[in-house]
Amino acid sequence: MEVRRTVPVKLDVDSDDAALLRETVDEFLWAANYVVDHAWQGEYKTTSKAQLQEETYDEVRDRTRLHANLVQNARNKAADAVQGVVARWKQGEYAGKPHFSKPTVVYDKRCATFHDEYVSLATVDGRIEVVYVLPDEDRDTPHSRYLDNDDYVVTGAELHNRDGEWFLHLRTKAVVESDTPEQATTGHRTVLGVDLGVNQLAVTSTGTFWSGREFDHWRREYEKRRASFQQCGSRHAHENIQSVGRKETGRFKLMLHRIANGIIEEAAENGCTVIAFEELTGIRDRLSGASWGHKWAFERLYEYVEYKAEPNGIDVEQVDPENTSRRCSHCGFTHPDNRDGEVFACLKCGYENHADYNAAKNVGLRYLRRNQTGDGGGAPVGVRLNRGTLNANGEYESPAENSGQSGSPRESPITRTEGSG
Repeated sequence: MEVRRTVPVKLDVDSDDAALLRETVDEFLWAANYVVDHAWQGEYKTTSKAQLQEETYDEVRDRTRLHANLVQNARNKAADAVQGVVARWKQGEYAGKPHFSKPTVVYDKRCATFHDEYVSLATVDGRIEVVYVLPDEDRDTPHSRYLDNDDYVVTGAELHNRDGEWFLHLRTKAVVESDTPEQATTGHRTVLGVDLGVNQLAVTSTGTFWSGREFDHWRREYEKRRASFQQCGSRHAHENIQSVGRKETGRFKLMLHRIANGIIEEAAENGCTVIAFEELTGIRDRLSGASWGHKWAFERLYEYVEYKAEPNGIDVEQVDPENTSRRCSHCGFTHPDNRDGEVFACLKCGYENHADYNAAKNVGLRYLRRNQTGDGGGAPVGVRLNRGTLNANGEYESPAENSGQSGSPRESPITRTEGSG
């Protein structure tokens, strides 16, 4: 059995190396977009990596300072994107020409050397060595579980730049026998629950929020633009309406990709093997204020998370949404009056928290109850929270208790991520 995990690691980059990485990112993105442009020519789109290699490699090498293997990685990134578009077309869905703008570079072992505490990366001007910023050794983190585990090997990575900080998303792989680890034989799972909504597009059981304000702002803005053109009724106005639709779809897809990436990162950072969503059927009827645009967004988000999770060895499931917003994740008491807008306050045990956060935990718990194993009937591992886990009976276990130390079984305050991701 092959197990894959992605571990984000912050890099300690000085100003000179940062400048080299920025130049490398710029040329990598140019190379990937150049290959997409070439693949997009003509009525039939080129999806063959071998053909794109033959037709674009020499030109990209001549016009960039990229390492030969980075050129190939840019080609692969472009080919995969075009293949994805063609697959969407075959399913009768609209998909436009891919364009890469997110500051990333794909590395493999041919253009990067991965060490325990640092990495050697190819750039547009030779190689640089960059030190990892790692957490304390005595903490239970994805770094200790996968990077410091001899069973896992690093197979590649993707370089990211977020708000001026550099991160390397290390891809690790382990081949385990059928009798190890325990999870492989007993079905033990750690679950990340995800609640979808209007005010908060997505909320995880670990307490990360993606606000719906930006989505609603642009949805209203594009509706106004279409309405103004519809009043004209001319051919030019019709063309402008189509243009607005393409811009709207492109903006929202980019937004949803960012949220999907964030959910995958949240699952990877917390060692989750499953991401659980509520069933999408009838979601517009269940959510007050939801529009057709929200339904479309939820379906696309689930789709993006599903295909992004597969390379990371993470399963994505849907569960029955009944009463997830009314049920207390602490004691299990279910009542319509437990929830008042965004506030959840259990009438029985007094537990209070953000209503969407409570619902996200219930989504994860619903998956555990549906899949629980063992003679005791309890959950094998639990729903991952901001700290610790919940089992299928709603019992909280803190990180200290997981490690055999004494500690207060108190849930940590939730965190928030505002905006689109």
